[in-house]
Amino acid sequence: MLHARLEHRFTSLIPDNLEPGILYISMEYATAAHGCCCGCGEEVVTPFTPTDWRIDFDGETVSLSPSVGSWTLRCRSHYIIKRGKVIKAGAWSDDQVETERRRERDAKQRYYGQINTAPPYFHSAPPEVPEKRNSFIVRFRDWLGL
Repeated sequence: MLHARLEHRFTSLIPDNLEPGILYISMEYATAAHGCCCGCGEEVVTPFTPTDWRIDFDGETVSLSPSVGSWTLRCRSHYIIKRGKVIKAGAWSDDQVETERRRERDAKQRYYGQINTAPPYFHSAPPEVPEKRNSFIVRFRDWLGL
């Protein structure tokens, strides 16, 4: 790994040009981005969601979990960011990558599928409209027979 540490920077927006060795964190957009730690220059984006990454800030350092696996990049880097340190993790085979992608898809389906499991609300028939009633004066005249 070219970068053994990442300095964190909290920001509203992720800049267009990422400085090497900086982990940009946007809480507003629930995402982090950094240049790949191998030094290849590719941008790595890690969204914070219940099924993707999570960030831990201890007041001084940042940890990102789970590991960062850049399987779509040519470098295929794999590392962990723990308390600002970059820890190289082992390379994964294509089978391991595919297994993890399946696990991620299943996790998303379980999580997001549970949110909207109720059938959409609709009436099988149009709602009943109350019968229009005549005004009091019209009903009173009818009662009087006028």
